[in-house]
Amino acid sequence: MSLSLSACFEASAVGGMDALFKRAEGEGPGGVSLWAGTSARTSRGEGGRVVLVGAGPGDPDLLTVRAARLIAQAQVVVVDHLVGEGVLALIPAQARRYYVGKESGHHTLPQEEINRLLVDLALDGHEVLRLKGGDPFVFGRGGEELEALIDAHIPFEVVPGITAACGVSAYAGIPLTHRDHAQSVMFATGHRRAGASELDWVALARPRQTTVIYMGVGMLEAHCAALIAHGRGASTPAALIENGTTPRQRVVCGTLETLPERARQAGVRPPALLIVGEVVDLAERMAWFTGATVG
Repeated sequence: MSLSLSACFEASAVGGMDALFKRAEGEGPGGVSLWAGTSARTSRGEGGRVVLVGAGPGDPDLLTVRAARLIAQAQVVVVDHLVGEGVLALIPAQARRYYVGKESGHHTLPQEEINRLLVDLALDGHEVLRLKGGDPFVFGRGGEELEALIDAHIPFEVVPGITAACGVSAYAGIPLTHRDHAQSVMFATGHRRAGASELDWVALARPRQTTVIYMGVGMLEAHCAALIAHGRGASTPAALIENGTTPRQRVVCGTLETLPERARQAGVRPPALLIVGEVVDLAERMAWFTGATVG
């Protein structure tokens, strides 16, 4: 059955997070089921598959039409921490939900167990909606999950989403490229595998470029210092955007030198995105989203 986009939203209207999830012992944030290591069904079925869906940066209006349709029809959903509340509200009330979110310093499940959950659910014959914030292939570990599905011969589909860098920057009034200020843009993540090498700061600090660092709040001061040490001027404009594209969005602007202290004073917490480059100076003129405040 095919649903129109408007029907998806109308059919999924829910009054708040408490009404969205039933609460029970052993459940995760918002009452989403935690996986205990085995799927609910005991017999292996046929026809299971996994659909990897990008939920965008938070605002449910930024979902693709296909993502909205799939969410509205979902029966089994495996959901990440960074999926917006408005997107969660579109999941049918009867759908079985598994929360596998990762927050700084706390992972509900290690990635290997998430991979195994997806495989087990699909082998049990379920159509599994794997819902990820942003785009599954941009710092979403979607590639790792697909490798596990391929190894287990599980059919899959990928539905891209608006990645945080594009959605959050647009809602903050910061164009990632501009003919007068930035001819290229580079994405990096503040989270790395244990023991992994440092970021390529020489590349990230190039002039006339916009640099976007995901998940960098905890290391903000170190990131700003590294960019300065590798050639970016201390006066280079920089912004930290918290809860981008949602009504709780806050934009804190400064320079590589001043931003860490301004962010501390503002009490910025994850999720937040760091944008560095001359394009940040356009934010005050171009800010349009009513939830944004430019500091």
